Amino acid sequence: MRYDPGRDLVWLLLRPWVAIPRLLQLVWSFTGLVVVVLIQGGSSDPAVQQRLARRILNTLTGLGPCFIKVGQALSTRPDLVRRDWLEELTRLQDDLPAFPHAIALKRIEQELGAPAHELFEEFPDHPVAAASLGQVYKARLQGKAWVAVKVQRPNLTFILRRDLVLIRALGITAAPLLPLNLGFGLGDIIDEFGRSLFEEIDYVQEAANAERFAALFADNDAVYVPQVERMLSSTRVLTTTWIDGAKMRDSAELEALRLDPSALIRTGVISGLQQLLEFGYFHADPHPGNLFALPGRSGDLGHVGYVDFGMMDSISDSDRLTLTGAVVHLINRDFASLARDFQSLGFLSPTADLTPIIPALEEVLGGSLGDSVGSFNFKAITDRFSELMFDYPFRVPARFALIIRAVVSQEGLALRLDPQFRIIAVAYPYVARRLLAGDTTEMREKLLEVIFDENGRLRLDRLESLLAVVGQDAPAPGRELLPVAGAGLRLLLSRDGADLRRRLLLTLIRDDRLHTEDVRALAGLLGRTFGPVRIAGGLLQRLNPMAAA
Repeated sequence: MRYDPGRDLVWLLLRPWVAIPRLLQLVWSFTGLVVVVLIQGGSSDPAVQQRLARRILNTLTGLGPCFIKVGQALSTRPDLVRRDWLEELTRLQDDLPAFPHAIALKRIEQELGAPAHELFEEFPDHPVAAASLGQVYKARLQGKAWVAVKVQRPNLTFILRRDLVLIRALGITAAPLLPLNLGFGLGDIIDEFGRSLFEEIDYVQEAANAERFAALFADNDAVYVPQVERMLSSTRVLTTTWIDGAKMRDSAELEALRLDPSALIRTGVISGLQQLLEFGYFHADPHPGNLFALPGRSGDLGHVGYVDFGMMDSISDSDRLTLTGAVVHLINRDFASLARDFQSLGFLSPTADLTPIIPALEEVLGGSLGDSVGSFNFKAITDRFSELMFDYPFRVPARFALIIRAVVSQEGLALRLDPQFRIIAVAYPYVARRLLAGDTTEMREKLLEVIFDENGRLRLDRLESLLAVVGQDAPAPGRELLPVAGAGLRLLLSRDGADLRRRLLLTLIRDDRLHTEDVRALAGLLGRTFGPVRIAGGLLQRLNPMAAA
């Protein structure tokens, strides 16, 4: 159960009776689909588009797990795929044809050592959901609560090996004909996809992933992770506690259940940022089929349940810190620092000349920011950035494939619930709060880098930008600023704040005299931001949320 493109290619070449019929099936299926899309794709008739969406769904479903996974990724992108196709593609998440129940029962007995009726007090005769790699049953333990039992589809390893070899061969062959400038081979993308798929079909690893993910969010009431029943799990069967919640796929459905889509989006985005920028361990497949909306609120956060931990990945500490800084540099329009961030992350060669690249970044990315953080659109950025890659030596490091997938999927899910959503409008206040709190050594170092220039002068405009964005679009800005004020004061007076205090003194006392204009500017900024009336309103809001009305 390990992806190895070289080994698998030899394996399939030695089985031409397997490879040739499957290759002909793929070519025939996609040729027919492309022809129909070219002919009917521009039609304004809803019935035609519905039939076309159904054909796309049936084609991907009929071709099996690898192609279903591609369709799942597309189903989270309302900005890439027509909305009248999305409803059909969403069915790829957990509404696929089930495999025979008898095979599932046999698999449970083989894997767990006893028949299902002996292991569970109640076990149904049909699954509640069927996905690309397995199907799920709602069962009840002996005298205990309900559980979800995921049983893997039969012959899955063989199917994945066969199809990945063919997809890789077709991709590499067709790459020169495609309008792509990825900076690395299309084969590398397929290899990353293959590795993640093979990791996803190892349920022992998925159980360990779920437990690690749960530990990271143990103190967060807004994020729920089902508990793994280790005694009833194996390589191809996984049993976890059952989640009673609604799929995060339709805002009207959520509102009918008295759930707030905006609060749920906020939880999803902030928890995703925590995974990437704090924990360094993230769920790489946050599509609507893997996220449940649960009742309850924690402040302005809705309650969200995560499932399916087969596709997970890690990010290094250095990349985490650089990404945090890149968000701040982007919003502050510090494109020179942003270019250096791209070098550190591997998107640009360490020897690349940044002189022509910095103004190009400003031209492509600067205009997308608009007048406020909230106007930033990740999709618009990626579209324009792809143009930049043709003219400058950019490349996408392979290690970022799943990170990009996770961010794109997260924004796609949010756009599905709220077409006006902007991911950076949540991301930047989150980063700003972390920087201003200085709760870790790396955040304190990044804060100093952001608010002091190369000569040690305080950049009041940067500090003001950070403070302003914390309460942006919040119902009660003072409520958001109150914990920031407390954390900042603690940092300034603590032993950890020694470097910050020293730099502040050096910037205010230069050339053996006190620069009163800097003192007055800093005092004015703090007065405007943390004025008694504003903070009192925030304190009242924290003590009595109804006071916001």
